[in-house]
Amino acid sequence: MALPCLLAAAGAFAKPQHYELDPVHTRIVFAIDHLGFSKSLGTFSHPSGSLWFDPDDWRSARVDVTVDIASLDLGDAKWRERMFKRDYFDLDDHAQARFVSTAVEPTGDTTARVHGNLTLRGTTLPLSLDVTLNRHGRNPLTLRTTAGFSATATLKRSDFGMDDNLRTVGDAVELRIEVEASRKRATRDESDDNPATSSPHTATEPA
Repeated sequence: MALPCLLAAAGAFAKPQHYELDPVHTRIVFAIDHLGFSKSLGTFSHPSGSLWFDPDDWRSARVDVTVDIASLDLGDAKWRERMFKRDYFDLDDHAQARFVSTAVEPTGDTTARVHGNLTLRGTTLPLSLDVTLNRHGRNPLTLRTTAGFSATATLKRSDFGMDDNLRTVGDAVELRIEVEASRKRATRDESDDNPATSSPHTATEPA
């Protein structure tokens, strides 16, 4: 009976680990209707932030991410500059967007709905992300424990004060987010040099 009790106690005191976003492998893609002919695509790159995550306890997860609006890429320089004006992203007064989670609702072994608040253009509103854990384990290139996620959500730009040209450019904005995050080393004793072990959806690879 002693071993099960010890394992249960260890699980009770387990804490989510601190991960830092990999800005190179984390990107936000959005799609918005253009006159009904197509979906125009844009991206935001190099976001910064942290997440606290335990693959065996999604409810304990937390996310705090900041995006520089100036990282916007629309594939056209003139259109990009237009989006920085006051009636759209208003870059001069609102240089960043931020998402902070408030609750995580597991929906499956590797999926969850992450509820939080998005601050964009000076307005803060609730936003929920449908998230899938793609992989959790040691990255063979960095030898660090890494978590990879895909997330989707939809918002209305008019809710954040961007209501210009709604007849030509759609109101609904579809988001797709790809995330990689590496576990932060708190001390020298906490090394990720050994293969990570976790739940069944954890993957490990040889160095």
